[in-house]
Amino acid sequence: MLLPNDTLITREKLTNYLLVSKKRNDKSQWLARAGYSFDNYKTLEKDLREQILIQDALLIEQNDYGNVFEIDGVLSGPNGKKLTVCTIWMQEKETSITKFITLYPKKEY
Repeated sequence: MLLPNDTLITREKLTNYLLVSKKRNDKSQWLARAGYSFDNYKTLEKDLREQILIQDALLIEQNDYGNVFEIDGVLSGPNGKKLTVCTIWMQEKETSITKFITLYPKKEY
């Protein structure tokens, strides 16, 4: 199943969560290996849409808030380095809005 083209990927999710250094579960240094940074967060959004969101999503959970999907794939960064990722998305039950939740390194693909 493909998720909608207008899936919500918020600036805040990228700039306040993924692309800033965290003491715990930091993803910013891992994403930096492929050339992603706070300053080019729009590139990460574009790449998520063009490289990951075009792939089939697997329904992994149904809960009170909605349906949770996973899309695994390879994200080719602005510097050409490839990252194997697992991305998580949710289609909210109440609003029917589909939104990006997170991503993390995928060990096997």
